[in-house]
Amino acid sequence: MNLNLDLINYYDLLIDENNDPVNDPAVLREYMDKWDGQDFIDGMRLSKEKSVLEIGVGTGRLAIRVSPLCGEFNGIDISSKTVARAKENLAELSNVLLICGDFLTHEFDRQFDIIYSSLTFMHVSDKLTALNKIAELLKPGGRFVLSIDKNQDEYIDVGFSKIKVYPDNPYKIKGLIKAAGLLLQYQTETEFAHIFVADRA
Repeated sequence: MNLNLDLINYYDLLIDENNDPVNDPAVLREYMDKWDGQDFIDGMRLSKEKSVLEIGVGTGRLAIRVSPLCGEFNGIDISSKTVARAKENLAELSNVLLICGDFLTHEFDRQFDIIYSSLTFMHVSDKLTALNKIAELLKPGGRFVLSIDKNQDEYIDVGFSKIKVYPDNPYKIKGLIKAAGLLLQYQTETEFAHIFVADRA
């Protein structure tokens, strides 16, 4: 991710305001499923033998569903306050490791069976570099699952300011996945998102 101070401050402020999707009422959780619901999770082919990395773990909205289904769960996010809240939300799960850092610059010392990301690639300007790193971090035969927002706005209006984002074009993402050496298994869409499932050869 681009280590953008405005972005970090924005996500820190959400925590200060006690905005935590893990604790959303059911109707809001169902709304978020329009980006990354059960079909998104099923695409990972989770099992207790597999290690997982989530890029943009947030407060653990998806992690709280994914981590009980895998052997090891790792999550990374740029906001220290968000990661602290995720640690609270996932405290009862012994297989979770959370990292505060920029995915693009963090030095991982291992590979993973599954890497996934939802609603995070809009913060990445150099998407090919991110996909190349994902390919490197996947074990042979590993799987990458990505959900990108259909919204093409270049800014998120957060009230006190606007945050620059880099909208994702599904045709471009499909080409970049191939350029990174990943094999696209299938592509689908929901009301609000395009979902890609790709494997490392």
